[in-house]
Amino acid sequence: MTQLSDHHHRRPDGLLRARGAGVGFPGRPGPFNAITDVPGVEVGYQTLISGTADDASSPVIRTGVTAILPLGMARARDAVWSGVASLNGNGEMTGFPWIEESGRCEGPITLTNTHSLGVARDATIGWLAQQQQQALSLQKGSMADDDRWWLPVAAETWDGWLNDINGQHIGVADVIAAIESARSGPIAEGSVGGGTGMRCYEFKAGSGTASRQLRVGGRDLSLGVFVQANFGARHLCTLAGVPVGEQIPLPSLGDTNRGSQDAGSLIAIVATDAPLLPHQLRRIARRCGLGMARGGGIAAHYSGDLFLAFSTQNTDAVQESQSIIRVDYLPDQQLTPLFEATVQATDEAIANSFVGTPSMTGLNGHVAEGLPVEKLQTVLAVHNRLVAVD
Repeated sequence: MTQLSDHHHRRPDGLLRARGAGVGFPGRPGPFNAITDVPGVEVGYQTLISGTADDASSPVIRTGVTAILPLGMARARDAVWSGVASLNGNGEMTGFPWIEESGRCEGPITLTNTHSLGVARDATIGWLAQQQQQALSLQKGSMADDDRWWLPVAAETWDGWLNDINGQHIGVADVIAAIESARSGPIAEGSVGGGTGMRCYEFKAGSGTASRQLRVGGRDLSLGVFVQANFGARHLCTLAGVPVGEQIPLPSLGDTNRGSQDAGSLIAIVATDAPLLPHQLRRIARRCGLGMARGGGIAAHYSGDLFLAFSTQNTDAVQESQSIIRVDYLPDQQLTPLFEATVQATDEAIANSFVGTPSMTGLNGHVAEGLPVEKLQTVLAVHNRLVAVD
């Protein structure tokens, strides 16, 4: 198996990804099959796992924070052109109105649980302000003229079925740790960062990512998607066009150990090095909903399905200026291949969030079952959809 195939088939910790389990996907993934295939993008995690249901002396914590830096640590304070979309709005993504208004996203993007959203947002502002002060101090020896402000993006999904969410165990230091651990290359999936306590199609899930490489307008381009997946009843789950969820029934845990089937959310972040304008990125963001639907997602009443897309190009033009600015961008009629790549990568990123993710026991003894890979492979083989892994 080549190093390239290793990244496609297995996570950095050696656990299987969806392709490694024999699930086939269309399109051409990048070297890492991750959002970090887009040059400059970095991802970091802080994961908090402690306590057990049979020990009343300590809380049951299954949560964390994910940080996505669109231009990496070196340019963490700079803005990128962005677009946002909501498929179903029972969720929260801070900064959403300003992105709709201005087409700008600034600073690290953080993902966490519902009741830690405010901490993630505020800690990011504090970190950005500190970075700004340090930069001004180095440049001028004075911070008197620093009047910069931020409306950073923080987004959430609900992990209260496995995690003591009301304990609000994530602190400022955890958010900063996630930001400062950001890196490029292959990245962890499943029960890590903000995805630690999440489920998808009633399987243990969490963080997932995938990418596509394509050629548009004579240019080689990359597009990557990162998801925090926490949605869907079991019977909806579809992989490679096969109704997997219908054929892998829930274990005999009882209804009280299932949680609500109508609850849950999807956060999807799309990155690309295609030169795109904000209105075009908004159109890209909308296509995440089609990728969600390809795997069986229906955006239920209690689902918060919020999407953001950004471009790493034309960054000098995005910064505030008093001068007339000229930019390069793809014409609208060349966007269709990027739409297709977004749908494909979103579908695969969601699958990567739960295929290969081990079971987890959490709050009140609740068990989130990991997808049984051998059963999955049997179902795919029956439908002649099992892909051989070299």
